[in-house]
Parts: sequence; structure tokens; C-alpha cells
Amino acid sequence: MNAADLGLPVDVPSTALFTDQYELTMLQAALRAGTADRRSVFEVFTRRLPEGRRYGALAGVGRVLDAVENFRFDPAVLGFLRERDIVDGPTLDWLAGYRFSGDIWGYPEGEVYFPGSPVLRVEGSFAECVLLETVILSILNHDSAIAAAASRMSAAAGGRGLIEMGARRTHELAAVAASRAAYVGGFDSTSDLAAGFRYGIPTVGTSAHAFTLLHDTERDAFRAQIDSLGRGTTLLVDTYDVAEAVRAAVEIAGPELGAVRIDSGDLLLVAHRVRAQLDELGARDTKIVVTSDLDEYAIASLAAAPVDAYGVGTQLVTGSGHPTCSMVYKLVARAASADPKAPLVPVAKKSLGGKASVGGRKWAARRRDAQGVAEAEVVGTGPVPDALAADQLLVELVKGGEVVAREPLEAARARHIAARAALPVSATQLSRGEPVLPTEYA
Repeated sequence: MNAADLGLPVDVPSTALFTDQYELTMLQAALRAGTADRRSVFEVFTRRLPEGRRYGALAGVGRVLDAVENFRFDPAVLGFLRERDIVDGPTLDWLAGYRFSGDIWGYPEGEVYFPGSPVLRVEGSFAECVLLETVILSILNHDSAIAAAASRMSAAAGGRGLIEMGARRTHELAAVAASRAAYVGGFDSTSDLAAGFRYGIPTVGTSAHAFTLLHDTERDAFRAQIDSLGRGTTLLVDTYDVAEAVRAAVEIAGPELGAVRIDSGDLLLVAHRVRAQLDELGARDTKIVVTSDLDEYAIASLAAAPVDAYGVGTQLVTGSGHPTCSMVYKLVARAASADPKAPLVPVAKKSLGGKASVGGRKWAARRRDAQGVAEAEVVGTGPVPDALAADQLLVELVKGGEVVAREPLEAARARHIAARAALPVSATQLSRGEPVLPTEYA
């Protein structure tokens, strides 16, 4: 389920103002110059991965498709532009009829990427493509940063459960997008009900310390929770004394107690002690959930602990130190005239300081070794070599303005797990290193 299935907008009735003013002023100037209708190709890529990261995780593609569909200049939006005198009358008239009618190709959501990977390619007139730059980058930079952090945490968790719990640590709308991206990156559930409603992500949650403090005794709080939610609930056991709380929890719920949650202290030591105590009390099937400002490094440090699931908040929704992927949206080819038959001419920015780009409409493929392990990201222009024809990465997402590749979120999640598994083993090491695959230009 996604926003389109529910008949919901992305976040607001129109996404047209999720843009920078210069997109519209460029449009006005191009309309006046007669160059707005030139066929153009824009590509989204990043020049580098965040320091120490070995692969990127693409998320937000589905949200981009929703945003493109909702990119409409309705009367209220046009009125705002007119009142502020942002663009002239002819440009307002053009915007009133705006509908993206071009084509979009890209890496499917959940795929991994590397520096130079053309993760999205937008084709159409300059006028209709240039307006989409900011909203596309806003979505992909945010969601892919969260997905990359989630992927690293998922790899560190080694199959143990992961709960996204970051809604209170970020903007309320960003929290929904973050939960979606975390799910793509390998998380299993979320505490955020808006994310569950909008995207069908499994939701979880029982009680906080406030519920225990509300009651006269911890036992009263446990009884109230079990009476309401059943013996399979998760009890928070670190409000006062952990050992006493575990003892009380098992006495009240019995060995059918679902789980206990630990939110403070030396998690490695406490988890071992709680596991031993639960086993001694006969609650061998009761699980242990740990929270408390976890990141991928903390999760990895708990690999030897008897932990069944991790709840992660702040570090996840902030990209674990890297809240953006530094993706850019660059014009790489354009026609010499507005004639639909005019050939495309490669164009590229020439700049010092690492900001140069590579011109030309690109394809991408992932070369694999005899065992099926990825060994290089190959990016090129022109014909695709026969040896790489079956390994191309870009798929058609929008054709003639119509979305043709919407898919369930589960598909993106499964794709990411498979793509990560096909990388060299060193991809999931948490030590700093270079991208695990080189990018080769053909």
C-alpha cells in the first residue's frame, strides 16, 4: 500500500512549490529565448559516497513517482506566484497547464549505487524537466541517506529484529518518509502510525516509563498492561530496579510473557543478566528488546548479547551522521533545437574542485564475476556491450508522463537485501573504507 493506493497526496495538495525559485526563473527565460522546448536529459547521481561508506542504498523512488504525479500548479499556487511577481504572465499561463509528459528511467528502489551511478534519468523538454530538480533531490537525498543507515544497521543486526522509533527526533512529515526508507533498508517495523497507515509498514509499541510512573507500584503498572494487552506484551523493565522488575513481570504474566525492553545502562551486561534471570524463572521464550540511542556500531557491539530485537531512533532518522547523500541533478544532453528529430548533444559542466560532470545520456550495468559477486559498476554512453546487456540497472519508471513501474514497498525491501547480498563481503564491514565497487566509464 502507498499514498497513491490510499488516494492521498504526498504531503500537501500540490508538490509544485517543493522547488527553488530559480527553476521558475530559468523556465521564464528559456520560454522567452525559445529554448524551453529543446529535448533534454537530466541525470541524478552522486560524485562520492559519505566518508567511510562502501555503498549507497537507493530509496524514495516510489515517493518521487507520487511527487511527479502531484506536481500541478493549481489556482492557489499560481496566485502565490502572481502576488510575489516571481514569474511573468506568459510563464504563469504555461505553468497552469503543466503536466510532466516525458520519460523517467532509474535504478529500481532498493538497489545499491556507487559514485557516478545514474540512479535517475529524466527526459523531456527542458521546461518540464528542470522544474522537477528540487523535489526529486529532496526526496532521494533524504530517503537514501536513511536507507543507507538502515542497511548498515540491518547488516550489523545479523537477522535480529529492527524497530524504527525515530518519529520524535525529526520533522513530523520527515518521520513518515524516514520510516518508509528504513523499511526499504531492512528494518522490520515502525512505531509511527502515520507510516503504517500510509505505507502499510508493520507497527509496534506498548508503553513508556511514564506508564510505570503513573501507577503506585511497578507491579500495578505491569498488571494493568497485561490485563489490557495480554501476556504477549512487552514490559519495560528499567524504570527502577531491573532484576526486581523482571521477577515481577514473570510472576504476573507467567512464562508466556512476550518480551522485556531495556532502555538504559550497560546493555551488553544487562542483557546477559536479564536472559539468565528469565531462563531461571522459566520464561525461556520471552524475548529481549533493547533501545537507547543505538547506531550500527552499538548494534554490532551487541552481537554476542542475547538480544532479540533493537529499537533505533535518532541515529537512524538522521542518517547515522550523514543526513544527505549529496546527489545532484545535472543536464547531460540536450537537442540543438526544438525540432523533435534534432539529435542530442552531450553537455557537461567543466569545473575545478571536484564538481565536473560527465556528459551524455548514460546506461549502467553491474559486472559480476563467475560466482555472481558484483565486481564493478560500469557506466557508459552509446551502445551497451553485449556482455553487459543482461546486467543493466536502469528500468523504465515513467513513459509519456504515465507511471509504469509502481510496486509494493515489500518489493523494494526484498530487492535491497538481495542487492546487498550480491556485493563483496567487505561491503558490510563497519570500518572505514572506499566504495566496495569501482565505477568504470565505458
